[in-house]
Amino acid sequence: MLGLFANSAFAQSPAEFINDASAKGMADIEASRLAHQKSESKEVKDYTIVVINDRTTANQHLAKIAKQLDLPVAPREEVVDKAKALMPEVKDGASFDQAYTASQVKTTQEAIEQLQQVAQTTDVPQIKAFAEETLPKLQNHLEMARALQASR
Repeated sequence: MLGLFANSAFAQSPAEFINDASAKGMADIEASRLAHQKSESKEVKDYTIVVINDRTTANQHLAKIAKQLDLPVAPREEVVDKAKALMPEVKDGASFDQAYTASQVKTTQEAIEQLQQVAQTTDVPQIKAFAEETLPKLQNHLEMARALQASR
């Protein structure tokens, strides 16, 4: 999702952060849409709805921040291409659910690390507020994904 920050958060400009976080959010949304379609598990489907709603709201907020700050943002096609590259490999049935939940645990942990880092290091109030507002939602996603993973 937002998971590549362990290496890149220190050097990211606000525009780079917004583009990166948006692409990861979009990847999370698309992976969750696919999971919603492919999964036969009610629990997985319920989880995907939470992720899709929260990540869509977060991406809309990032777009608003970019506009407020007059930041250059990557063209939508570039963000979509990056999102596709971040999506987990597609499997079927129970193995799909296992792959999806494992991917969600990993990418959500990475997203949390990224947001914690940006919250501590950014000097842009809007980005700091975004990170602080989004962290509890991602922590909730992580708890839910871990519970799903444990039940598979």
